[in-house]
Amino acid sequence: MRIAIMGAGLAGLSCAITLEKHGIKPHIFENRKEVDDRFPNAEVFLDALNAPIKDTLSYLSNEFGLYLQPVGHVKKLVIYSENQQATVTGSLGFNTLRGRNENSLCRQLLKQLDTKVTYDSQYTYEDLLKDYTHIVLATGDGAYSEKMGNYQRHFTASLKGAIIEGKFDRYTTMAWLDNNFAPKGYSYLIPLSNTKANIVIAYPDYPENNRLDGNLLWDSFLSRVQKDLKQPLNITDGFEITKYIIGKCDNARIGNTFFVGNCYGAVMPFLGFGQFPAIMTGIHAAYDLCGKGEYPILNKQLDISYKNALVLRRAMEDLDNKKFDLIVKSLDGYIGKTLLDYSNINFLSMISNILKPIINTKNEE
Repeated sequence: MRIAIMGAGLAGLSCAITLEKHGIKPHIFENRKEVDDRFPNAEVFLDALNAPIKDTLSYLSNEFGLYLQPVGHVKKLVIYSENQQATVTGSLGFNTLRGRNENSLCRQLLKQLDTKVTYDSQYTYEDLLKDYTHIVLATGDGAYSEKMGNYQRHFTASLKGAIIEGKFDRYTTMAWLDNNFAPKGYSYLIPLSNTKANIVIAYPDYPENNRLDGNLLWDSFLSRVQKDLKQPLNITDGFEITKYIIGKCDNARIGNTFFVGNCYGAVMPFLGFGQFPAIMTGIHAAYDLCGKGEYPILNKQLDISYKNALVLRRAMEDLDNKKFDLIVKSLDGYIGKTLLDYSNINFLSMISNILKPIINTKNEE
C-alpha cells in the first residue's frame, strides 16, 4: 500500500501522524514552500460546538496522541449586537494561531511528524494516481472536490481581517452580530496576546451583499470595535478573501481516494470555523487505511454537525438587528452559560432541531 497525501494542512498532517502511529509511512505533497505559508490569523476551538466533548485539546491528546498548544483559553465570550451585549464566562474553548508563525497549529503538528514533506509540489491528483494505491485529498478548499464532481457548494463568503495592536485580555474573545457591517454574517475579535489580536468580518456573497462597499463595511466594523474596546487600534497586517467556498462533498471516499479537511466539508457554515472537523477527518481517513473503521461511518457525527450548522446559518440570514438584539439579550445570563458552558448540551444540535421545522435545507443536503 502506497499512500499519497495531497496537502499539508490540519487534515493532511493529522492523517500522516496517525498513519505513522500505526506503522505506515505516507508521502506528503504540499504546493507551497512551507507549512502554513499564508497570512497569520486566529481561530477558536469553541467547546460548545463539539459537545459532549468538554475540552477539545485534551480530547485530541488523550484519544489520538495529537498535542496542540493554544495561544490562550477562552474564559470569557462577549457577544455584541447593535444595542445589546451578553457576557458568558466559563471554560469555553481555546484560541489558536494559524498562518506564518512558529506556533501555528500546522507547524505544531509538523514537529510531531517523522515523514518529510515534499514542498513546492507540482503534482496533480491525476499524477499521483499513477504511482500510489491510495490518495488522501487535503488541498485546503472545496475547489478540487468540486472540480471532480464530488461537492455541493452551499454558498461562498467574503472575509476581511487584520492583526491589530492594543490592550487586550488574552482570555476574552468577542463576537458581533450586526448587519450594519456584516450583513447576514458575523464578526469577531480573537486575542493573540495581551497586545495583539485578530479581527475579522465575514458575510455571504449574495446579490444584495455584492452591491455593498466592502471597505465601508470594514471601516464601520473597525469603528465599532474601537468604540466597544474604548481604545484606538493600530493595524499591522491584513488579509482579504473573496468567494471562499463553503459546502460539503457528496462522497467521503471514492474508490481509494479519501476527501479530508475542506475537501470533505470541514468548515462549519454557522460561524465558519473548521479546525476540529478538519483534524478529525484526517484521523478518520487514517483509521480506515489502517483497517480500524470505515471512513464515511466514522464521519457520521461530523455530517450531523454540518447539517445542524447549515440550519443555523440559514436561520441567522433571516434575522434583522432587532432580532439579534433579542437573542443577545437572552444570552446574557443563565441561558447563555447553559448553551455555551455546559458540556452535555450540544449547542448546534439543540438549536438546529428547534429550527428545522421552519428552515428548509432539504435541497442542500
